[in-house]
Amino acid sequence: MNDKSTAPSREERLAAKLRENLRRRKAQARAIGSEADKPGTHALSKEPGKS
Repeated sequence: MNDKSTAPSREERLAAKLRENLRRRKAQARAIGSEADKPGTHALSKEPGKS
């Protein structure tokens, strides 16, 4: 049977996935921001000088 006392509810699982996704996206944004600070690179492009 489904023991609700130990298994997280659907809402709890979704909330955990959303938090994980938010942390990952923030880390990506920080990485892109630090990449933009480097001379000769473009924040949105892997290839320098290409838009």
